[in-house]
Order: sequence, then C-alpha cells, then structure tokens
Amino acid sequence: MKIALIGATGFVGSAVLTELLSRGHAVTALARHPGKLAAQAGLQVAQADVSDAAQVAAAVAGHDAVVSAYNPGWGEPDIQRLFGLGYEAILAGTKQAGVQRVLAVGGAGSLEVAPGLQLVDTPEFPAEWKAGALAARDLLTRLRTETALDWTFISPPIALAAGERTGQYRVGGDQLLPGEGSAPAGISVADLAVAIVDEVETPRHTRRRFTVAN
Repeated sequence: MKIALIGATGFVGSAVLTELLSRGHAVTALARHPGKLAAQAGLQVAQADVSDAAQVAAAVAGHDAVVSAYNPGWGEPDIQRLFGLGYEAILAGTKQAGVQRVLAVGGAGSLEVAPGLQLVDTPEFPAEWKAGALAARDLLTRLRTETALDWTFISPPIALAAGERTGQYRVGGDQLLPGEGSAPAGISVADLAVAIVDEVETPRHTRRRFTVAN
C-alpha cells in the first residue's frame, strides 16, 4: 500500500514508520523539516506544514490511506488549540486529495473508566497531560460527525512505553482495558504500531474508536 504518515519523527510515528516499512509498504512522511528523517528504502519525504490543508492535500494525494500521529508537543502550552487546528487542516487536506481512509492516533484520556465517566474527567488525571487529552477527545468528537471519510481513532492504554515488539495485543472499544492487579494496562510503542498497521491493512474499526493493550 501507499501510506501517507504524519508525525513520523515522534515517539509513536517513528514506530509506525518502522512497522510500515518492515511490511513492504511505500511510505510518504510529511515533515516540516525533512532533514530530520534519514533516508530509508521505501520512504519518501514530502515537505509540508500539516496546519496548511493545501500542503497536506498535495502531499497525500494518490495514497491509499493517511495515518496521523500528529501532536504539536506535550510541552506546548497551547497544545489544545494547535492540536485542533492541525487536525482540521489534516482532515480537510485529506478530503481535498480524495483519500478516503484516515487513521488518527489519540490518547487514553477519552476512554471510559466507568459508565459515562472518562479517564480525563477523573480527579486523579495528571494536570500536565489534561490539555492534550482534551484535545484528543475533541478530535474524537469531531470525527464522530464525519461522514466523508472512513476514519478510525486508536487510543493507547495508560501505560505506553518503549519495549519489545511481540506482535500480540488485546483489543477493546470505548472502555479502558484492565491491567493486572492494580497496575494499569500498558503496551509497547512497537506493539501499538503493529495494531495501527494491522488496522490499516485490514480495517475492522471503520468510523469507530478502538483501544489496545498487551
């Protein structure tokens, strides 16, 4: 497949890039600074500002799907607004390019920990992550009104970290998957990438959110 990848230099995006290339897909990575991505077989880099819908459209045209791990940065004080603006441009540009399929990587904050109660709304949710979590929840709400795109939104579990690729993961829907004992469920970023690429290759959650954990 021909996949356009946004956020390829980030923690999740770089793992997705590795997984896509390992499976033989042709990847175009959108990057404001292309020099940050080393040359690799199967990889092309398109210089593009993802906050500009026209630049996104030009870069993703002719691809089978867009995978976005876009995030303006957890240390960005204006993350909620910038996240929203970025995704409006990404979605608009994808539609302008005539690409039907888009998979967005969100966060765990919008997963339910009890009926009607999302993780981000609990008193224990860390304040430093709240703006980013709310931005991802806003995106999910926006996608649920989207009728022109075959979208999928994936939420990692609470604990997302570096680790080995096992190729194994559990799948859930809108509820936070349980961990073992009192520990939260987690997944390695490599296995999160496996789940993302599996979904791109064989869509099972079109116009739905899903979550995964080891």
